[in-house]
Amino acid sequence: MQVELAGEPQKPGQQSEDFAVTSPEALVLLDGSSAPDGLESGCRHGTPWYVRRLGVHLLARLTDRPDRSIAECLADSIVETAALHGGRCDLAHPNTPAAMVVAARLHGSSLEYLVLGDSMLVLQLKEGPPRVIGDNQRFPAGELLRRQIWSTVPGTAERHELHLRYALAVRAARNSGHGPWIAAASPRAAAHAETGFVRLAALQAVAALSDGAARYTERFGLGSWSDALHLLAERGPAELIAQVRSTERTDTRCERWPRGKAHDDASALYARI
Repeated sequence: MQVELAGEPQKPGQQSEDFAVTSPEALVLLDGSSAPDGLESGCRHGTPWYVRRLGVHLLARLTDRPDRSIAECLADSIVETAALHGGRCDLAHPNTPAAMVVAARLHGSSLEYLVLGDSMLVLQLKEGPPRVIGDNQRFPAGELLRRQIWSTVPGTAERHELHLRYALAVRAARNSGHGPWIAAASPRAAAHAETGFVRLAALQAVAALSDGAARYTERFGLGSWSDALHLLAERGPAELIAQVRSTERTDTRCERWPRGKAHDDASALYARI
């Protein structure tokens, strides 16, 4: 694989909660689950620390354990990362650091892939339209709260209160069998990822995007997924993110395009096969 990647934090100078890492035969993109200010996590390390360690462990498993399925590699990586926390972190806390996951690796004559959460994997096929995989852990019970958040003004006490209520509701339900699954401290989440294979002979390229970068198509409608792939191929991931940022700046109050926050961490990766 020939890979290009780019990332940008939500705010300049702020540490991103996204993380992307690649090798010639595998790629990993993580989107850390951010929480409202003041919400305890039970962990002294934080989300950026978590996504970097989980990402590195997952890339290592993808490349050195071809005998393990891609979901088993994620489960192994979750266990290994949990062990790094040490006894001072409460990994049973519902707000323990967590992340959405996109991963793929060359596996014989196929590309094996995994997506868990609302990040996106886009397969650019040699024939036919792109195949989009992701946003597979929705939380219908919290949809009303999320729409209420979008109806309020960013930066207000009302929005902060609604965001906190939504965050608590999601965290109470996730990884419990009654809500979304996410990579956190329990390896059971890996079994709920969307996985599969696609023949390399049918594949031209693959893109991975955190939801902040996927706004190009999913939220702002700046182009179709075919348009996004063309932009990634011709001008690179940094340009796609730049166009997302430019659009966000025209709507800082989130009125034209309702969303939880005006800007988000954004990461994009494009790999030619």
